[in-house]
Amino acid sequence: MIKLQEKSQCFLVLCFLSLLVVLSPAYPQAEYPDITWDKVEKPEELGYSSKKLEEAKSFSKGLKTAAVVIVVDGVILKEWGKVEKKFMTHSVRKSFLSALYGIYVDKGIIDLDKSMADLGIKDDPPLSKMEKQATIRDCLKARSGVYHPALYESQGMKKLKPPRFSQIPGTFWYYNNWDFNVLGTIFEKRTGQKIFDAIEEDIAGPIQMEDYRAEDGWYVTGKASKHPAYPFRITARDMARFGLLMLRQGKWKDKQVIPEDWVKESTCYHSDATLYHSDGYGYMWWVARDHNKYSHMPNVDLEEGTFSARGAGGHYLMVIPDHHMVFVHRVNTDKRGHRVASEDVGRMLQMILNAKLTSLVR
Repeated sequence: MIKLQEKSQCFLVLCFLSLLVVLSPAYPQAEYPDITWDKVEKPEELGYSSKKLEEAKSFSKGLKTAAVVIVVDGVILKEWGKVEKKFMTHSVRKSFLSALYGIYVDKGIIDLDKSMADLGIKDDPPLSKMEKQATIRDCLKARSGVYHPALYESQGMKKLKPPRFSQIPGTFWYYNNWDFNVLGTIFEKRTGQKIFDAIEEDIAGPIQMEDYRAEDGWYVTGKASKHPAYPFRITARDMARFGLLMLRQGKWKDKQVIPEDWVKESTCYHSDATLYHSDGYGYMWWVARDHNKYSHMPNVDLEEGTFSARGAGGHYLMVIPDHHMVFVHRVNTDKRGHRVASEDVGRMLQMILNAKLTSLVR
């Protein structure tokens, strides 16, 4: 009788292990693309419903979506649109610069606690003595308190900008293009490199981006400030590689491209972003924060630990560790009137997350 029970238990265990093998993902979580991305033939290989993903794709056709790439476990789960076309980054540029800072902070070339006064940073009209006390770290957090006119600002940004000299550096969060632009000036002065060359050499090259070249970037200058903006163009499939690099804590295959500690520090919660109807902000990354007034993105449930880069018009790079996922959404904002509201991107992303088969054992 005991032997019969043991045989029955062994049979059940074997059945369970067989089920695990059948339901386990076809690709290991540490998968990386080579020159081109690996793509699953059927989303079910990674535990997602083909039918439900098609519904998300169909939903996007009613929008101005230009391209979508969804990466799970290092391979493309699904993509559609012009994934090979170079679109404007808009403010996604800031998260790339954040990653570059991590590399040069680790090398000892940049000291985050140096102030504008220490660095000899000037502008026209001049900075006040108080404004000059703002540090590089303050600027990364969008907490400089320097409300000087800035280039590449939208009317909405100008409307929300606090009065000049109204805040002490480090004490108040405001999504401030002066901070982000001066960080470009500081990076180039301290490293001796142009931002776009550094992206190519320090990020695009090591992670084998297919399309990005340094000449895809340019500077926006003007009378408002001495510190230019630094937009560039990039494809959805290359942006997805950057997202995977961040998802993997800065590691690409056997190389640590961005220091792991920097990835953690720059994408953790440093500031409440209620002013911008969002939940949290890190070092030029938007970060998910449970129980804040607003969600990370409307109409989608995203766990704390999620972080994103965002650009005007509906450009999103979402890194969602709990789902081993990178989600990229692009819009051809060169065309007048082409934009996708965050509410609609959120609906689409929730449809994608809902496509996950709940029976899959990971």
